[in-house]
Amino acid sequence: MEAECVSRYHWHQPCEHQCSSCVVKHIKAPVDIVWSLVRRFDQPQKYKPFVSRCIVQGDLKIGSVREVNVKSGLPATTSTERLEMLDDQEHILGVKIVGGDHRLKNYSSIITVHPDVIDGTEGTKVIESFVVDVPDGNTQDETCYFVNALINCNLKSLADFSERMAMRGLVSTSQPPTPL
Repeated sequence: MEAECVSRYHWHQPCEHQCSSCVVKHIKAPVDIVWSLVRRFDQPQKYKPFVSRCIVQGDLKIGSVREVNVKSGLPATTSTERLEMLDDQEHILGVKIVGGDHRLKNYSSIITVHPDVIDGTEGTKVIESFVVDVPDGNTQDETCYFVNALINCNLKSLADFSERMAMRGLVSTSQPPTPL
């Protein structure tokens, strides 16, 4: 099933000067909890530890742009990102970086959230894939290693937060200001 999910939704076709990869994380929390966090394009700081602030320009819809402030410790301070895809039925979020003071040029990612069974209980499989230009002075392997490390950190934080919510019987009540 994992291979089918990847081939169906994570269709990046990197050019010669780009790299692409895919990260899978199994989370011991129901899909509705995990998706309620992932889908919040306007609040990535809820689970992404390197995001300190996020402001969305205009209404929250496909094509919306957010300005993200990055915490110190990374080689960046801001990122401008556009919402490319949001499907609440299939649980798909697509984001493209369109600016900022970092080296992730032409970065595009897809995150999908799928029901899973973990140790006989309801869980979630999150798959995140990306494509990005390889910066001058770096190799494809170095670039993929860096981006995969960021994604793994974000997904670990998502898992920790989601699993705490599940243990407390909580479902995120934060909904977007307007339906998409």
